[in-house]
Amino acid sequence: MRHYQYEESVVIPASPEDTFAYVDNHTRFSSHMTKSSWMMGGGRMNVSVDAGRGQEVGSHIRLSGKAFGIPLSLDEVVIRHESPRVKVWETVGIPKLIVVGHYQMKIEVSPQDGKSLLRVAINYELPKTSAWLGRLFGRTYAKWCVRQMIKDARDQSFARQI
Repeated sequence: MRHYQYEESVVIPASPEDTFAYVDNHTRFSSHMTKSSWMMGGGRMNVSVDAGRGQEVGSHIRLSGKAFGIPLSLDEVVIRHESPRVKVWETVGIPKLIVVGHYQMKIEVSPQDGKSLLRVAINYELPKTSAWLGRLFGRTYAKWCVRQMIKDARDQSFARQI
């Protein structure tokens, strides 16, 4: 199976601990999925976490909703959690998605001159049932998702400074 990747980095004017605390809150960090948007075809997803709140190895994060009127759902599990530096989670089971299939997300936070360097990456496969849609729109979606996470973290850090 071929894997595709997209990643971006940004300097956040906050400590690594504060930056990681923000991005480690999966409900907040995935908020771009819970809002209706053109990328979601007017749909949105609901995010739920287990007792581990998506903040420990083995913790599950579930998303369900619609995009373009099509029901979507997926289950993610945290496979690495090293606060305040690294968090990795990936889909498990059979994700019901349109333009990406199984994926793994990784966030890394490192100190940089009293600030934080935040790196967000996605490594994904094409969906098995609609690989042609994945070839057309998978990279666009992956880029949008990573950029939304970067934007939300950056905007949050600026809001804390005011």
